[in-house]
Amino acid sequence: KTTNFWIDGATMAAYDISVIIPIYNVEKYLARALDSLLAQTHTNWEAILVDDGSPDACGAIADEYASCDSRFMVIHQTNKGVSEARNVAMEQAEGKYTLFLDPDDFFHPQLIELCFNAAEKEGADMVTFTYHHYYRTINKIRHFLHLPDSKPSFKKYVDVKSVTTDNIFDYATEYSHPKDIDPKWAIKHCQPCFRMYRTSIVQEIPFIVGIRFEDFPWWSDVLLHIRRCTILNLPLYYYYPNPKSFLLSSDTANLADNLEKSIVAAKKIYENAPAEKKTLWEKRFLAPFQHYLEKKRKKTNI
Repeated sequence: KTTNFWIDGATMAAYDISVIIPIYNVEKYLARALDSLLAQTHTNWEAILVDDGSPDACGAIADEYASCDSRFMVIHQTNKGVSEARNVAMEQAEGKYTLFLDPDDFFHPQLIELCFNAAEKEGADMVTFTYHHYYRTINKIRHFLHLPDSKPSFKKYVDVKSVTTDNIFDYATEYSHPKDIDPKWAIKHCQPCFRMYRTSIVQEIPFIVGIRFEDFPWWSDVLLHIRRCTILNLPLYYYYPNPKSFLLSSDTANLADNLEKSIVAAKKIYENAPAEKKTLWEKRFLAPFQHYLEKKRKKTNI
């Protein structure tokens, strides 16, 4: 494991990027995710793979990649859940910036290059991007029709346009079609995988252990700590509709119970938040989550 070193009194990161990958029961997809890192055009990264007590061959697959490339680091632990797996990995991260990759998803080959260059150019604490909507949608349809997965295509990006802001609350929302934000530059949804973060910030914000929909309170907390954000309106993340994922495999009552716990945790974070930010968060994040919870509760009472 490479360690951070010092130059002229300042800590220099051992890597440009740390990629955190929690692993559980995804042996069918894991190699694709790891291969997407090997295909990156920017190569100064480390990947921290946490085998969260996976009952399948995930641990062996992760070890095989680590044995061939020292940029892969593997941590094996008993099953503790995705929050604890990410927290353990964040403690080990040595990159200047951090990315999250779910093991059934994968990266566009230029994702790290574009995000790192944007952050360095703009002095951003976070760089956001989007996921490839067509890829996710077409595969959901193909799964319904019992057809094999669609193969991804990768566009090469040059002369990328971006927007940089010192007030992330001007752009952040949970709504898919926001009415008060330019949809082209809106920072949508709370999934941590759709952004790159300055490591020193997110290392101080652990995921809450013991709840699902852990993304919501975590992202809500992150919003309060980002000083400058650069927005790339590019589909750099390939979000795969895994039918065994928590969201797609859980029953309505379980989803509702976990969502309620997530909302309670997020509300606590904003109890003492600045009034303007709290108002925008309640309007753009809390309101749609509560509406979603109400819909789930109605279904359980039918």
